[in-house]
Formats: sequence, structure tokens, C-alpha cells
Amino acid sequence: MYSFTNDYNEIAHPEVMKALNDLAGKRFTGYGTDGLCKKVADQIKQRIGQPNADIHFFNGGTITNLTTISHILRPHQAVISVVGGHIDVHETGAIEASGHKVITVESASGKLTPVHIKKVLAEHPDEHSVQPKLVYISNSTEIGTVYRKAELVALREICDAHGLLLFMDGARLASGLMSTVSDLTIEDIAQLTDVFYIGGTKIGALTGEILVLLNPAIKTDFRYSIKQKGGLQAKGWLLAAQFEALFNDDLYFQLGQHINDTANQLADFFTEKGFGFLAPVESNQVFVILPNSLSDKVLSHYVVSKVCEPTADTTCLRFCTSWSTTSQDIEKLKQTFNSLI
Repeated sequence: MYSFTNDYNEIAHPEVMKALNDLAGKRFTGYGTDGLCKKVADQIKQRIGQPNADIHFFNGGTITNLTTISHILRPHQAVISVVGGHIDVHETGAIEASGHKVITVESASGKLTPVHIKKVLAEHPDEHSVQPKLVYISNSTEIGTVYRKAELVALREICDAHGLLLFMDGARLASGLMSTVSDLTIEDIAQLTDVFYIGGTKIGALTGEILVLLNPAIKTDFRYSIKQKGGLQAKGWLLAAQFEALFNDDLYFQLGQHINDTANQLADFFTEKGFGFLAPVESNQVFVILPNSLSDKVLSHYVVSKVCEPTADTTCLRFCTSWSTTSQDIEKLKQTFNSLI
């Protein structure tokens, strides 16, 4: 059965595989101190317009979030997230295990707003509760929605007004940036956040994320935190080589466009058939709501995620497109789907 269950279910984009194969026979120093890591770090700094940023390579999203958040927060401080945010439900309590509370707020859009932040601050006014210090957002979000520039500017303003730091999880950053509704650039994100990361695992890398530290106050001793949390890769150059391939000729952004295009093809088809969605389709995740009888048939033909049951008679399925999803894959799904209705 064809899988639409996630965007990392094939090994890696051919350009990434070529970059790794080209390393055969070469020797590098360890732990990200090699010339290739420096070259790619400089490449990223130039691309985002931040020559003073600190660049760190990680293997995956959870270790990136854990290391960053635990490094930033003092023992009495907490991080704010939407309910259902990755650090809230998909990381086995990694943040709480480090001694920091995740304060969650309900958000139908999957996005944090200044109203949410003000509410949290009002509920945590003094030393008798944890101190909110870090605002955690994802772009795109866990339900596929995308931040606009005005929304990010508003978050930046309230963070500045209350001494909060702003962290963007960019596991699906390519998809978020290349959304048809997005007016954000990667340069904007680098200007408006204190720290963010550029996800690779979900956009064609074998594995890897690039963390970008922008605020000087959180840069000190960060490599100590990486090592302590188990994130310092002996073969850091393996991670750097993949991002060199992804950022050559803006392949990273081309793949983001591709995964969104294929998701939009799916969304248009489901719309034509009269089905609704759990959230607006703004990136590469399509949360379609189907009658239970039809969803059961779909699950017998495709590997997709069953998200929830909005009503007693309906089921929400998540279709997630990837860099390897083709228009032919979408056409085949349409044919199969039509035969099931």
C-alpha cells in the first residue's frame, strides 16, 4: 500500500545521497569542528542574512527541542505551547523530564497569539508559580497551518514587552515558507525570532536539522548543552553535507513548493467531492473528514494517519505528502478513491 503517513518515509533526495556518497574516502575532524561544517554554517548565515548567528547541527527534532529549551530555561521557568504542539504530545515528556513545565493553551488554528500569551502571563503572576519565559511555535504547525508575517511580528512585540524569548520549531519550515498563504521569508524568521531551526529530515535529508541561535544571551556554552543531552554528533560532517546539497540552488525551497503542490492537488480533489477539513490546507498536511464507512475503505488501501473522530459518524484522516510524492501518485489515489465512493 502507498504511504501518505509522513514526509520522511523514503531514504533521502538523490542530491542528498550524492553528497553523502561524494564523501567516500575523505577524512574529517569530529563533532562539527571540520571545514565542511564551517562552510555550510557560513552558507546558512549568508542565506538568512545573519552573519553573527551561531549554527549547530542536530540529528532530529526532539533532541533539538530538548537541548534548546533546557539550555535556555532556568530551573523555575517554563515554556508556552499550543495544546498538541510537538513538545506537548510527541516527545515523551522530554521537556518535563528536564524539569521544565510546558504551559499549554487551546488554539483552534494551531497557532499562538498575543492573546494566548497575555492569558498565560496573567495566570502566572509571581514566584508562587512557574515563570513563563519561552514561547514555542511551529511553522508549519502540527495541523498544517502557517504563520503570516504580521502574526510573527505581533508575537515578537509581546515577547519584547514581557521579556520572553521566541523559539520557532522548523521541522516543516520549507513547507511553511513555501505555502501559498505565507508572506514570510527565511530572512524574516531570522530577524523576528531568538532561535529557530531549519528542518531537514522532513524535506529530503537522510536525517538532520540546523539550529540557528540569534540572541547573544542564549549562545554561551551551548555546545556543552548539546554534549550533555547526547546531541553532539561525532560525524557532524554527515549532517552538514546534506544541507549543502539542500541549499545549493535553493533545492530546499523547491522541495517545499513541491510537497505543498501535491498536497493542494489532494485538497482540491477532496473539496470537489464535497468533503471538509479539520484545518485549512496551507502546507503539506491534509486533514480530511470522511464518513466512517469511507475512511475504513481508504485505510484498507493507503497507509495514512487516523487523527480523530470529529463526530460519531466521521473520521479525520491525515494525508502527508513528501518530496517523493508525484502527481502520478495523486492521480492514482483519485482513481482509487472514486472506486470506493
